[in-house]
Amino acid sequence: MEETSLLLLLCLTSLLSCTTNQASLTVSPSSSQMFKGQSVSLSCEEDDSSAGWTLRRNTTTDTRTECGVTWGRSPGSVCNIGLILPWDSGVYWCESREGATSKSINISVTGGSVILQSPVLPVMEGHDVTLHCKTKTSSNLPAAFYKDGSFIRTEPAGHMTIRHVTRSDEGLYKCDITGHGESPPSWLTVTGTPTTTAPPPTLTPPTSAAMTFDVAPPTSAAPPPDSGHLHLVFRVVCHLVVFCPYCISTFIMSLHQQRPTGNDLPVSMVITPPTQAEEGLDDDDDDVINAVTMEHHF
Repeated sequence: MEETSLLLLLCLTSLLSCTTNQASLTVSPSSSQMFKGQSVSLSCEEDDSSAGWTLRRNTTTDTRTECGVTWGRSPGSVCNIGLILPWDSGVYWCESREGATSKSINISVTGGSVILQSPVLPVMEGHDVTLHCKTKTSSNLPAAFYKDGSFIRTEPAGHMTIRHVTRSDEGLYKCDITGHGESPPSWLTVTGTPTTTAPPPTLTPPTSAAMTFDVAPPTSAAPPPDSGHLHLVFRVVCHLVVFCPYCISTFIMSLHQQRPTGNDLPVSMVITPPTQAEEGLDDDDDDVINAVTMEHHF
């Protein structure tokens, strides 16, 4: 009993030591597209502030730069961009001192007059998604919505809701408001399981053609590495290290308890019927006994 309690205590200690802290990146306002000159706030919602999460980004002008160094102002795990500009378009993520990373997001900054507000993170299958088409001054004007270049429908209030999204709803969306213009395209990702991402790329410097970057989102920029799957593998290994000795010792103890001892050996008695010869001998014995008895009486 004491051995079992000790093993359970070791198991609990292993689970606690294998637990890893995670962080998620949030954006305010919550949109993958921003107007030029807009104020934006990014923050790392963390399980443990001691992990030291910071904001980093990849753009066409820099790679893995930290907030507060060449861009933004960083009070702790929050990064504020007072006036966001088209060259701030890129991939953003949270990163700890140990190198763990959060899910990344794409932000596109446009100098146009129309944007499409869409989820900044992948959407789970079965959920509802609402896309908002808005100008700098209004968010309820009639708007036409498109997916992968094909017209979907026109919404009089400027927002379109997709019910119970599936993988077929994944694609490149944009909207158009008559008299104001068209928004940049924005990619909607639909997922049924947590996704993993590729390492951050080194983006090429902007050229004269790249100055039109404010009319298209940085869809070619790959997100940073996601350490979630590495932590999962590490936790599985930890569990195996703890549970394997426990299972082996339990199996050996059960075998020892079930093994019979010398005093416990079962005894079986088999009685066979007598043969004809043995029956004849028994009859002779009875005759001799009767004769002796009669002689004694006389």
